[in-house]
Amino acid sequence: MRVVKKSEDRKNEILDAVDELFGHKGFDGTSTNDILEKVGIARGTLYHHFKSKEDIMDALIDRYAVRLIDGAQEVAADKSIPIVERIIRVVMALNLSGGSSEQIMEHIHKPQNALMHQKIQKVIINGVPPILTEIIREGIQQGLFSTPFPYECMEMVVIYASTVFDDDLVVMTEKERSSRIVAFVCNVERLLGAESGSLMDVMGMFGEGDENSRD
Repeated sequence: MRVVKKSEDRKNEILDAVDELFGHKGFDGTSTNDILEKVGIARGTLYHHFKSKEDIMDALIDRYAVRLIDGAQEVAADKSIPIVERIIRVVMALNLSGGSSEQIMEHIHKPQNALMHQKIQKVIINGVPPILTEIIREGIQQGLFSTPFPYECMEMVVIYASTVFDDDLVVMTEKERSSRIVAFVCNVERLLGAESGSLMDVMGMFGEGDENSRD
């Protein structure tokens, strides 16, 4: 007897299969026939759930985005974590400097998945600044920061972090990367009107900023 699955279950099954196929073959290297064979469905069933291969990729990106943004929001909402440490942990949750989404980001960073990479960057640049802004506003209320532009500051921070610290866009030696991290944190302190060294001290907890120090 033919098994009829719920629409959402079938969509997730397709996305799971496509996730694996894109990982091995990339977006361009994966054909519609590959997807049909992998899932074991008819072409009509596939197009009932998704209009095109591009539509499938968008749905896969949406699923990645939910995981990334949910992880960042979970950290941001944890008031038991000090404000400055929370900011660093939110960034790390996105795997811009490591974190829990490492496997997702490694997959997206494969050369054959450049379009997926571009789309997930758009999600990060649009979705993360509002999360960080709420933490900055808490910091302003507590006298840790002093800036009339909390959102704009976080937008600058996220755009820089998601581009310059992206190995696909800027190739750096470990020494160059370490130097940029120190400069980046130093300038974030200035943007936020934070006490000099306050963010750098927290970075040291995560093994960053140790090789270079400011005079």
